Amino acid sequence: MKKTLIALAVILVVIVGGLLVAPVFIPVEAYKGQIETAAREATGRELKIDGDISLSLLPRLAIEAENVSFANAPGAAEPQMASIERLAVQLQVLPLLSREVKLDRLVLVRPSILLEVDAQGRPNWVFETASASAPETTGAPAQESEAPAEAPSGDGGGTAVANVALGEVRLEGGRLAYRDARSGAAYEVEDVNMDVSLASLDSPLTAEGGLAWNGKTISLELAADRPRALLEGGTTSLGLKVESEPVRLSYEGSLDKGQTLQMAAAVDLEVPSIRELAAWAGTPLELAGDGLGPFSIKGKLAATPTRFAFTEAEIGLDGMAGQGAVTADVSGAKPQIQGELNLDVLDVNKYLPPEAEGGESGSEPDSDGGETAAKPEPQEWSDEPIDLGGLQALNLNFDLSVQGIRIRKIVIGESALGLAIKDGLLTANLKQLKLYDGVGRAELAVDGRGATPSLRNSFTLTGVNAGPLLTDAADFDRLEGSGDIEIAVTAAGESQKAMVQSLDGTGAIKFVDGAIRGINLAQMVRNVTTAFADTGEAQKTDFAELSGSFKITDGILRNDDLLLLNPLLRVAGAGSADLPQRSVDYRVEPKVVGSIEGQGGDAAAKGLAVPVIAEGPWHDIKYRPDLAAAVGGNLEEITKDPKGALEGAKDAGKSLLKGLTGQGGDDAPEAGGAQEEEPKPADALKKLFGN
Repeated sequence: MKKTLIALAVILVVIVGGLLVAPVFIPVEAYKGQIETAAREATGRELKIDGDISLSLLPRLAIEAENVSFANAPGAAEPQMASIERLAVQLQVLPLLSREVKLDRLVLVRPSILLEVDAQGRPNWVFETASASAPETTGAPAQESEAPAEAPSGDGGGTAVANVALGEVRLEGGRLAYRDARSGAAYEVEDVNMDVSLASLDSPLTAEGGLAWNGKTISLELAADRPRALLEGGTTSLGLKVESEPVRLSYEGSLDKGQTLQMAAAVDLEVPSIRELAAWAGTPLELAGDGLGPFSIKGKLAATPTRFAFTEAEIGLDGMAGQGAVTADVSGAKPQIQGELNLDVLDVNKYLPPEAEGGESGSEPDSDGGETAAKPEPQEWSDEPIDLGGLQALNLNFDLSVQGIRIRKIVIGESALGLAIKDGLLTANLKQLKLYDGVGRAELAVDGRGATPSLRNSFTLTGVNAGPLLTDAADFDRLEGSGDIEIAVTAAGESQKAMVQSLDGTGAIKFVDGAIRGINLAQMVRNVTTAFADTGEAQKTDFAELSGSFKITDGILRNDDLLLLNPLLRVAGAGSADLPQRSVDYRVEPKVVGSIEGQGGDAAAKGLAVPVIAEGPWHDIKYRPDLAAAVGGNLEEITKDPKGALEGAKDAGKSLLKGLTGQGGDDAPEAGGAQEEEPKPADALKKLFGN
C-alpha cells in the first residue's frame, strides 16, 4: 500500500509539473489555432487573435490576449460582430473541483459588440453550429429529431455551481451598437465602464459604472444582497440608480425568483423636461404650447409577469400636482387596466397653441374706404376615415378628479370624470362639473365595435352665469343672465363629415333675468332709422326670459320657438342651421307691446314688428333688417285689430321714449338739428352677435 501511495504521489507531481511547464514548450500559435478552431466549430464563424497571447495553467488558469475579433454574419453591414483590444482572465483551477468559480481577474479593454438584424429579420447573434449546418436526411432535420439535453439541476445535481467569487472585474471603454435594417433603427452606447464586486454568492453584489449615449453621460449603480437568489431562486433586495442630465431614476425593493417572478419596490423618477428627454431619445415631440416640461413620479411598484400595479403615486407635471394609482392585468386576451388620478388644477393652456391676436391677419378696405379685418376663409368637414380600432386593444376603467381646469380663459371648478373602455366601446361619464356658478353632468359613448363608428352624447348645465362664460369661452360679451342648457345628440359615420351629416338630436336653453348688450331692440322697433345710428356699448335690451329649443335631423338644426320676454318687448326667432354645409338661415322678429309682464308673459302680445334676418355661411354671416316684411306684417296686425295695435304701439312708445330718452311720448325732437351721418343697419346688427 505504501508503494502504491508513493507511486500515485509521483504521478501527481509529474502531472502538475507538466501543467506548469507545458505552456513554456508548447508554441503559442498552437493555442491560437486550437481556440480559433473550437470557436469556428461551435458558431460557424471565424475567431481571430491577431495580437500576443499568453497562457498558464497552475496555480491559476490565466489567459491574456490582444486584438481578438469575432466575425459577423454573412451580408452584415460590418465584418466583425465583436472585437476586444485586450482580454485578461485569471481563474483559480483547484476550486473548480468543488464546483466553485473563483475569478481573480477579468479585464476587458475596449470591447465592441454589434447586434444587427438584416432586411429579412435574421439577427446576427443566432449562430450556425455544426449540427445545424449538416445535410438533412429524409424526414425531419437532425437538430429537430434529437431530444433536447436536460438542463443541469439547481438543487444539488451534478454541474450546479456551488459558489462564485469575483476579484477584479473591470470593463473599460466598451461599445455596444444595435441596428435594424428593416426599420432603419440604430442605437449606440459608448464609453461603457463598469466595476463589479462579489465576494461570494451569499455576499452583496455591487456594480458601478457609466456609459455615454447621444452625447450624455449616464451613471449606473446596481446592488443585490443575495446574488444566489438571482441564480437559484429565492428573494433578494435589489437597488438600482440611474443618474443623467435628462433623467434620474431610483429603484429600491426586492426581487423574488420563486415559482413566479415577483418584484416590489419604491420607485422615484425625475425628468427635468419631457421635451428634452424625448429629443435626446431621438423622438422629438412636435406639440403646441410650452408644456411637457418638468415631470416627476414616485410610488410603490409591484409586478409579476402578468400583473403590474403602481400605487400611492405622487405625480408632478408642469407645476401641477396629483396622486393616483394604476393596475394592469395582461393574463387574458387583452390588457385590463384600472386606475385613478386626482389633480389639483389641470392647466390645459400649457398644451395648446397660442391664440392668434385679432386684426393681425391682414385687412381689406370697406365700402367707405376704411379698413376692416380680412374675411375668414371657409372651412370644410374632414373626409379622413375615423379609425377606432385602438378601442379594441384593451379594457379600461379610469377615474379622474380635478379641483379646477383652465382652458384658454375658461375656468372650470371641481370636476369628476369616469372613463371606461369595454371591448371597443368607450364611455365617458362627467359625474360632476362646476362652471360659472352652475353645475353640470354629461355622458359620452363612442362605439368602435362595428364597421361604422358611432357616438352618443348628452349634456345638462343648470344655473350657469352666461355673461362670464361666453366672454371667456368665445369673447362674446353680449349676453347676460343665469341659464340652463340641455343637449342630446347621436351620430354615426366613417369620417367627420359623415358624422355631421348623420347628426340627430334635441336641445333647449333658458336664460332668465338677463340682457343683450350692444343694441337696443326696443329702440330699433320704435324707430328703425335712428336706432341703428346709436349702438354704443351702453345700449342693451333687458329680458326677463330668453328660451328656445331645437331639433337636429340628418345634420339640419331647426329652431322655431326662440323667445325673449321683456315688459315692453317680445322677440321671437325661428330658422335653421345646415351643419353639413356650415350655413345658417335665421329670422328674429322683435315686437313692441303694451304689456308689462316678464317671465311667463304672453308671447303673442299685440305690437309692431321689424324682423331681422341672419343668413349665409358660418365664416361670413350677413345680418339685415327685413323692412318690407315689417311693413306687411304691421299692416296685417293693424287690419286685424287696429285699436289694439294702435294702443299697444302708443303705450309702448311712451314708455320707451321715457325710459330711453328721458322725454315723454308727446315730446318731439327739435327741428333744424345738425345732419347726422347716415346709419348702417348691418354694422349695428353685427354688434348684436359680437361681430
